[in-house]
Amino acid sequence: MELLSAVITWFADPAHWAGPNGVPYRLAQHVGISLASVGIAGAIALPLGLYVGHTGRGQAIAINLANVGRAIPSLAAIALVVPFTQMLDPQLGFFLYPTLIAMIVLAIPPILVNASAGVAGVDRDLVESARGMGMTEGQILRRVEIPLAVPVIVGGIRSASVQVIATATLGAIYGLGALGGFIVEGVAQRDDGRLFAGVALVALLALGAEGGLGLLQRRLSWSRNP
Repeated sequence: MELLSAVITWFADPAHWAGPNGVPYRLAQHVGISLASVGIAGAIALPLGLYVGHTGRGQAIAINLANVGRAIPSLAAIALVVPFTQMLDPQLGFFLYPTLIAMIVLAIPPILVNASAGVAGVDRDLVESARGMGMTEGQILRRVEIPLAVPVIVGGIRSASVQVIATATLGAIYGLGALGGFIVEGVAQRDDGRLFAGVALVALLALGAEGGLGLLQRRLSWSRNP
């Protein structure tokens, strides 16, 4: 009960809702880094996944690369990138770019694997029928395979988004701020109210992304299977 009371008291303090260290600002930071990470990861992984799923070429390589990406601990990835990004930009290269790169690496595997699996899972009879109608490979991919694979593709984006939202908190160790800043500051200051308020905010944001994208995925699935 004391912990719950401390968290409620923290949220009730108006000082925690204003300025660059307030909840709205840090929430916007967290959403921004998450959207940027998933967006860039999608720009890299989606074309590759669609190509692999459509052609069947390089499937083993793509899966192995995805597994390597999953195996790299995000905190280690941030630490490894810091020296190089800081040389390029002494300020943003310490607290922003390393976290962004690490989150992109984290988001690529689920998007890549789902895009590939979604396209590869389309009924081959439909694909062959499209070829028989004279469609080019590009037309088959755009008009047949991608529309049918959309629910699976969105599932990969959903998984990547939740992982990134939860893991981007690690960037606060290097001064990124965002919602992870509340957690790091709470631990450093031994302030349980701040610490668990940060945990609650990250959890709520992750659940919101999970619920919203999950609903979109279900609706897309229903539209494909009326």
